[in-house]
Amino acid sequence: MSDILLSARNLSVRFGGVLAVNNVSFDVKRGEVFTLIGPNGAGKTTVFNLISRIYQPTTGEITYLGKKLTDQPAHAIAAMGIARTFQNIELFEHATVLHNLLIGRHTHRKTGFLRDMFFTATAREAELQARLKAEEVIDLLHLQHYRDTLVAGLPYGVRKVVELARALCTEPQLLLLDEPSSGLNVEETDDMAFWIQDIQQELGITVLMVEHDMSLVSKVSDRVLAMNQGEVLAMGTPREVQTDPAVIEAYLGTVDDVSSLRRVA
Repeated sequence: MSDILLSARNLSVRFGGVLAVNNVSFDVKRGEVFTLIGPNGAGKTTVFNLISRIYQPTTGEITYLGKKLTDQPAHAIAAMGIARTFQNIELFEHATVLHNLLIGRHTHRKTGFLRDMFFTATAREAELQARLKAEEVIDLLHLQHYRDTLVAGLPYGVRKVVELARALCTEPQLLLLDEPSSGLNVEETDDMAFWIQDIQQELGITVLMVEHDMSLVSKVSDRVLAMNQGEVLAMGTPREVQTDPAVIEAYLGTVDDVSSLRRVA
């Protein structure tokens, strides 16, 4: 079995006359945390949207478990074992934490509409498994205190964890995290780093992340790919990438101040 879970080859995408991503290639290995970094407009989220099938590449291809993602409809991605969170939280605010997790779990169900409608034995078993998985994730991410709370009443940092929990309820092999530290304070960012490491190490889930906080990137990432203006600048360990002259120049316009890479927009 190959150790490559996802592979992107020569990805390019144009929006009108703008080349948003230009000839980007990378592999994501099973079990690693692989992070995309870069200034605003570098193309990071566009790459995420290509993987999620929100966008179609102009050229190039993406394969996941040996299958071409570019041949798959967007709604099939979750069923293939890929889950995603978003920079702007997308939860049902007037539902409880548990209900939001159960909604996330529905992509994993295989009972079909008619069986669910008549609540057959198979459907009852699926419902039981959904609730067991949701409770398991609630325990894993220490959300017991908020289990029956409406999302609308939760602090922002807790909502970010709930969104992560909902993604985990689909039992993904690949988890896409879009700016997981966005809007979080220092303590909440440290907590997020802990959850990401726990997900990788305890659940064996591969993580592909877009992130701007280099402290978080350095703490949790196995490898980093730096982008600028839609192109790959460097790829390697967090330390290798942070000290790469091309990366420093792209962020700062000079190679004299590596310390300013602690946080990047």
